[in-house]
Amino acid sequence: MTVKTAVIGLGIMGRRMLEHMERHEGYAPVAIWDPDPEACRLAAELSAGAGVAASPEAAIAAADLVYLACPPVPRKAYALAAAEAGKAVFLEKPLGVDVAESEALVAGLNAAGVPAAVNFTQAAGAALTDVQAAARAGELGDLAGVDMVVTYAAWPRAWQQAADWLRFRAEGGMTREVISHFLFFSERILGPLQVVWARPSYPADPVLCETHLLARLETATGVPVSILASVGGAQPDRQELTVKGSITSRRISEFYIDAVSDGGAFTDLAPPPEDPRAISLRAQLDDLLLCIAGKPHRLATPEEALRVQKLVETMLAGAG
Repeated sequence: MTVKTAVIGLGIMGRRMLEHMERHEGYAPVAIWDPDPEACRLAAELSAGAGVAASPEAAIAAADLVYLACPPVPRKAYALAAAEAGKAVFLEKPLGVDVAESEALVAGLNAAGVPAAVNFTQAAGAALTDVQAAARAGELGDLAGVDMVVTYAAWPRAWQQAADWLRFRAEGGMTREVISHFLFFSERILGPLQVVWARPSYPADPVLCETHLLARLETATGVPVSILASVGGAQPDRQELTVKGSITSRRISEFYIDAVSDGGAFTDLAPPPEDPRAISLRAQLDDLLLCIAGKPHRLATPEEALRVQKLVETMLAGAG
C-alpha cells in the first residue's frame, strides 16, 4: 500500500522531495500546489500522478500525508489545517521563525494526534546513526564537546538562488538553514543545549540575513558546543561538525562524510556514495513510513525541532 501524498511548496526542496517520493514504492504523490505557476509547471514534469491542485486546501483534502516545503511563516497554517483534517504531516525545517507561533503549532499537532515529523536530513542517515551508536558504546570515550565550522563564499549558495527568501533576515539565513541541522545532530549526541553567548553580524541593510555567527552553547553539565560561521571571500563551501571524544573523535563533512581520528589525521570511514542526496532522502522517507505507521523512527519530532528553533532564534538575536 502506498501513502497518498500532497506537496505544498514547490521550490528547490519541494521538487526534490517530490522526485524522490516518485522513486519510492511507499509513496504516491497525488496533489501539488504552489502560488507560483512556474514552480507548479516544473513540479508537474516530475510526477505523472500528481495534479496541480486549485488551492492548498484542495491538495490537503486529496492526500493522507502532507509534505510542507513552503517558507516558514505560512507553514503553520497549512500544517494545522492538515492535522485537523486527520492527515499525517511532514514539515521542512526550520519549524518556524516566531517561537510563540511554533509552540502553538506543536501544541496543535499534539492535540490532533496525527503522525508528524520534521525533515532534519541527517536524522535517519548513517552518519548520525553510527556516531550516536559509537558514543553510546563508549567508543569515543568521554565527550569533550562539538565544534561546528560553516563557511560560504556567498549566501544563498548558487543552487539556492531561486529561493529568494533565503537571503532575508525575516525567514532566511545560514543559521536557520544549515546550522540548525548541526544543532539537531548535537542534541541527539549530547542532550539538550542552552545558549551561553552568541554574536551574530548583519549587513548594513536591515532586511538582509546574518553574514557571521560566533556562539557557545553548553549542556546542563557544561559540555561545550562551539560555532564559527561566516559568509564571504574566495573559498569553497565548508560544512563540518566534529564530535570530540577522549578516545576518538568523529568529523562529519558535507552532512554525510564520516571520518574518525584518534589524535592523528581524520580518516574517512567509508568511500563517498555516488548519490548521497538520494541515499539521504531514501532513508528519511523509509523512516517517515515508520512514523506514519506509529512505529519507532529516527526522524526529528516537532518538539526537537522547536528546541532547535529556540536555540537558533536566541543566537540570531544575540545573547550573553
